[in-house]
Amino acid sequence: MSAVVLAGENTWASFKRAWIVTRREMRDTMRDWRLVIPILLLTLVFPALMQFTAYIAQRWVTRWGAAVIGERIIPFLMMIVGFFPISFSLVIALETFVGEKERHSLEPLLATPLTNGELYWGKTMAAMIPPLGASYLGLAVYLIGLFFALNWTPPLQLLIVVVLLTTAEALVMVSGAVVISSQTTSVRAANILASFVIIPTALLVQAESVIMFWANYGVLWWFVAALLTANVLLVRMGIGLFNREDLLGRDIDQVHLNKAWRLLSGFFLRAPEAAFKPTSSTKRFSVGRVYQHDIPLILKRSLLPIGAVMLTLVAAFLVGWNYSLRYPLPSGAISLQVPENAFQDIAEVGFLPSFNPWGILFHNLRVLVLEALLGLFSFGTMSVVLMMIPLVIIGFFAGQAPMLGASPVLFLATFVLPHGFVELPAAIIASGMALRLGAVVVSRPSGVSPAEGVLLALADFLKVLVFLVLPLLGIAALLEVWVTPWIITRVW
Repeated sequence: MSAVVLAGENTWASFKRAWIVTRREMRDTMRDWRLVIPILLLTLVFPALMQFTAYIAQRWVTRWGAAVIGERIIPFLMMIVGFFPISFSLVIALETFVGEKERHSLEPLLATPLTNGELYWGKTMAAMIPPLGASYLGLAVYLIGLFFALNWTPPLQLLIVVVLLTTAEALVMVSGAVVISSQTTSVRAANILASFVIIPTALLVQAESVIMFWANYGVLWWFVAALLTANVLLVRMGIGLFNREDLLGRDIDQVHLNKAWRLLSGFFLRAPEAAFKPTSSTKRFSVGRVYQHDIPLILKRSLLPIGAVMLTLVAAFLVGWNYSLRYPLPSGAISLQVPENAFQDIAEVGFLPSFNPWGILFHNLRVLVLEALLGLFSFGTMSVVLMMIPLVIIGFFAGQAPMLGASPVLFLATFVLPHGFVELPAAIIASGMALRLGAVVVSRPSGVSPAEGVLLALADFLKVLVFLVLPLLGIAALLEVWVTPWIITRVW
């Protein structure tokens, strides 16, 4: 009990120290009229403009018998009003560390007895509170104007989800901008890198807009959950990457391609346990050592991400099955009667890979490499999402099989398993390694720099891809072209 009380007291004391930094930053921000006046004006004028737009739009579409469009415009503009002020958070957040470094006011702050976490959290809260307060104020102005102009009040669920969505977007934008500010050496570089925050957020708002017009507000809760998860990852990455000495000692960012290549090739050629400390007893690189020692050890270290991918794919298959029960295809929409020349016709479809071993192999390899590249910029999540799509489709059609008078087990045993028992393990292993590659940005091995952690994970991914996944994909491609069609045409 005493340990719990002591931990609570330490947490409260740490929060108070972080709050001191927050108050200092907010006081400096509020003293700058060049920031305060535009934020206040746009916070008050923009919602009023959107309220007027909603009023005019509703009257116009109602006149032409499209009242439903006017009803959907009002919640959409409500979301835009909430999002618009938090875009200012980037301006404040990008100045948190690199701006003070250029003004030579960062050294006294870093000399304080604050921990890295307290300093980081204090700066983050200071960058988030003013824009978020402006966002709430803008929403209030918009809703009050709509109440008096159109006598419209939002449903409680819509109001809650828009407020939470706005808060979550502000958290993600600020967390990402603070990470950029702590890792750059100039405000100019930070502003350029801010596009990695602005572009994904803009795409996200477009997706939310489509959902708003469909009035399917329940889906927005998934957006809130995804944004909060991304915020936790960004904060953890920011605190893990934050280093006072590096922030003060780095004057210019340089890309050392030769050094990076030497590190990557060294990690690839050395045994995993000797990646950073090669000794005379370390075995030289050989194919036998890779298969007998390196790959088993790498897979053992990657059991957690590989297991996570497996569980996710099982869930994706069940989601597809569930949707097949909820949305059955019309009678006669598909047929399991496969003609003899069906697989020859596949080669004539432009968006599908050529139906030969090389075409199938190149297509699968290209998808797995794309997963790794996207996973590197999404903490590994996109590598899992891309793998989920085909499993959802397989689950959907397996669920449709009983409605066509066929057995789901027979469907899977003929269409998927002849090549899938080789292809699926290869894809799961590659996706697990890609997930580890993306997650290393957030949780890197102790005692190594962020770049070294990424290069080590990349070397392990390439080693497993070349010596394990690629041969399995080659076997799977041969089975998919020569064995699976033969089984399907004989059974169906």
